[in-house]
Amino acid sequence: MGDSALVAVVGPTGSGKSELSLRIAERFGGEIVNCDSVQLYRHFDIGSGKLPTEQRRGIPHYLIDVLEPDEICSAGDYARRARIVLREIVGRGRLPVVAGGTGFYLRALLEGLFPGPTRDERVRTRLMERERRRAGSLHRILNRLDPDTAAKIHGKDVQKTVRALEMGLLERQPVTQLFERGRDPLKGFRAIKIGLDPPREELYRVTDARLVRMFEGGLLDEVRSILAKGISRTAKPFETLGYKQALAALEGRMTAAEALASAQMETRRYAKRQMTWFRREADVSWLSGFGSSAQVSGAALALVELEQ
Repeated sequence: MGDSALVAVVGPTGSGKSELSLRIAERFGGEIVNCDSVQLYRHFDIGSGKLPTEQRRGIPHYLIDVLEPDEICSAGDYARRARIVLREIVGRGRLPVVAGGTGFYLRALLEGLFPGPTRDERVRTRLMERERRRAGSLHRILNRLDPDTAAKIHGKDVQKTVRALEMGLLERQPVTQLFERGRDPLKGFRAIKIGLDPPREELYRVTDARLVRMFEGGLLDEVRSILAKGISRTAKPFETLGYKQALAALEGRMTAAEALASAQMETRRYAKRQMTWFRREADVSWLSGFGSSAQVSGAALALVELEQ
């Protein structure tokens, strides 16, 4: 018996991954598995672009609203959860459709990750104390010790920087070398990867307009409601685009207009980073346009038909 097909829809934020995934699932009897790190969290709906239940066309969606905001989900954690879901979907005779823009999670799901050494609180505490004394210093150190890994981590992502340095210090090897050891690739599946690549300026117009809708559609009220539930402002989802700006506006560190402009600018930068990441992904069939386009969706459906 051959491997089961799995469709992965990738691309930058705002490119129409959700819509294309729905069309594929409708045509081929699919069920959708979320691969967006923010949509895993309960309560964080508007800013994560979470598709409301009534817009899911009756198609089951998985790994949405599965975490409390104070929980941490690593790429390895995500891969373990998602692999269970994939096997359950195939067991029902359905087609898994993985959709989302968190490239590292997708790579962990399909290729596996080197598990790395267990956390060492003594090392982590020492690193965090240094970062508190000199903000940005850890990323600069990582860039000297392991430039390849540093290039993949945003300069302000302290959590990932600390983990990379911790692993390097404990194993006495750069993380890039560690990742070549002990990978655990997904078995029993054949991935059909479809990438969305809309024209850059059109994509920026779409993401700018989407953020306007988020801010006008209640993002600040959503953040206010989350805080009122007693959820800490330091919760991981508040570090993400849109939410960190909305939080800054509520706390008076930005005006609403400044928060929107900042979110728009950073989203453009994030889209560029996503495309850089996905361009390195092997065996992606790239389609020039948005997932909502009839031409693009037609080409994607033909690809899945051919590859199944």
